[in-house]
Amino acid sequence: MKQRKNLYLIGPMGAGKTTIGRLLAKELGREFYDSDREIELHTGVDIPTIFEYEGEEGFRRRETEILRSLVELDDIVLATGGGIVLRPENRRLLSQNGFVVYLCCPVEKQLERTARDTHRPLLRTADPEARLRALLKERAPLYEATADLKVNTGTCSSRMVIKKILQNLPW
Repeated sequence: MKQRKNLYLIGPMGAGKTTIGRLLAKELGREFYDSDREIELHTGVDIPTIFEYEGEEGFRRRETEILRSLVELDDIVLATGGGIVLRPENRRLLSQNGFVVYLCCPVEKQLERTARDTHRPLLRTADPEARLRALLKERAPLYEATADLKVNTGTCSSRMVIKKILQNLPW
């Protein structure tokens, strides 16, 4: 078993990582963190601004820096950004420092959940559905390889998702 009893949520945008993470943290009596929010707090600017000035690579560098500090904490619930699994170092940090849950959901559900969200630089495109499908094709194998548990958030309520996660925790 891993030393830290941290719970990390990975998966695509719109899968419910932040929503489920907050509810899980409350249920477990733990601190909740959102890696994107932590990046914004540390930089003083929002994610779209980081993408605009530093590009995706600059954002990914900042994401890894924040993750390094967050995995040092104990007994937390962390909702990560959808692309956190792109870097091997991030996958290793997550796997070695906590229990990793892959929240997955159909692209149609992601579209529904992100339709009015202007805070997602990767969806600023003429065809958000095609972008989500391409991202999922690239990232799904990485989510699968990193996760200790996979839960579909597109087919059941938040309460049921939380129940499934709690039933499978190793502690």
